[in-house]
Amino acid sequence: MAPLTRIGLAGLAVMGQNLALNIAEKGFPISVYNRTTLKVDETVERAKQEGDLPLYGFHDPESFVKSIQKPRVIIILVKAGAPVDQTIKTLSVYMEKGDCIIDGGNEWYENTERREKALAELGLLYLGMGVSGGEDGARHGPSLMPGGSFEAYKHIEDILLKVAAQVPDSGPCVTYIGKGGSGNFVKMVHNGIEYGDMQLIAEAYDVLKSVGKLTNEELCQVFSEWNKGELLSFLIEITADIFGIKDDKGEGYLVDKVLDKTGMKGTGKWTVQQAAELSVAAPTIASSLDGRFLSGLKEERVEAAKVFKSSGIIDMLADQVVDKEKLIYDVRQALYVSKICSYAQGMNLIRAKSAEKGWDLKLGQLTRIWKGGCIIRAVFLDRIKKAYDRNPNLPNLLVDPEFAKEIIERQSAWRRVVSIAINSGISTPGMSSSLAYFDTYRRSRLPANLVQAQRDYFGAHTYERIDIDGSFHTEWFKIAKQSKI
Repeated sequence: MAPLTRIGLAGLAVMGQNLALNIAEKGFPISVYNRTTLKVDETVERAKQEGDLPLYGFHDPESFVKSIQKPRVIIILVKAGAPVDQTIKTLSVYMEKGDCIIDGGNEWYENTERREKALAELGLLYLGMGVSGGEDGARHGPSLMPGGSFEAYKHIEDILLKVAAQVPDSGPCVTYIGKGGSGNFVKMVHNGIEYGDMQLIAEAYDVLKSVGKLTNEELCQVFSEWNKGELLSFLIEITADIFGIKDDKGEGYLVDKVLDKTGMKGTGKWTVQQAAELSVAAPTIASSLDGRFLSGLKEERVEAAKVFKSSGIIDMLADQVVDKEKLIYDVRQALYVSKICSYAQGMNLIRAKSAEKGWDLKLGQLTRIWKGGCIIRAVFLDRIKKAYDRNPNLPNLLVDPEFAKEIIERQSAWRRVVSIAINSGISTPGMSSSLAYFDTYRRSRLPANLVQAQRDYFGAHTYERIDIDGSFHTEWFKIAKQSKI
């Protein structure tokens, strides 16, 4: 009889296969299972090819579960929702008290909390673990965000510390996030921030290409240069790569042949819904979602372009003379500060949820584990970590002394980019909404007094005053009527 393995993994799509091979490569014998057995054989074959790794395939759930040492730990990587419940049902039949299931998918956090409760009744432990880094991260070191049973985390900590991305100076990109669905929630917000980042980069591209007339070669150089400084990050790096890739099916560059319709899986939408639920302003993340919705209306946009061309909207870009170098400099600054706003919004959302649920999440630790392996990994996260180290109760990243100084230095460039985009008819919803967020947050008085007065006028919602304590209601309608007589 074969010796028992240390851990099991069920669900062998690309992410599952790669994570299983990563675990095996780190010296932990692993059992794998998939509903369609073809994937099992494929994974076993890959394990052979990639260095005779200690990975064992099973075609039925019972022998799979029984091949793992107790207390058993099984990671499942299947589509969120019903497939997770189905897989849990299939496996838990053969599991025993003290065994543990870890869901590594992008799951809605309340589903994780529901499952943790249901499995606790069977004596099983449960974790919902965010996994970021795409297929490459899963294979060579992802960022891991486990939340739920701390006891379950302790069962698997030794594996996670080795499997996660390793960052010099700050260690493995994994930490126990907190109770309940906190791991899923943090991964969801990570994805929301990722939406914001991608939108802001796309806007930088649009302004440089449409206003600055930069070629793909020049864009490739600019982004490569940016990736050496404060913007150094995975997303900037892959953007530079994309601009350098020629089309293998025709002339020119591949990026110009890609249809301008962005897909999405739902985590960005959840982030914006949660922001609304918690009354946290997240305009940069919301504008990136709107950008994806509008991109989906390709056919309508093609028709609208004809309507507005024929109705005499002038081509504002036609005779513009632009100082290329200055524009590149300005866009770099605008991208950086808009990004600060996007991360500030994400962090505020995590903090608000943590307070609501009593999760006691450590924002500095979250940015530490995002420094490697994940899609939003960036040198800039170190700065965010230091901001929270300086002041764990920082109300907003914008007011951290270091970030505040950087925003002040860059704000004229930021305003120039948004203005030139508006005057050129180029939409920059992410940069513009980031700027509006900053301009709203930094003002001690807003026109909200008028809105509250209107609410009191038509709905007797009352208002507070700036000079006297208490709630007040005014019969605005009667007074206005009298003055008109």
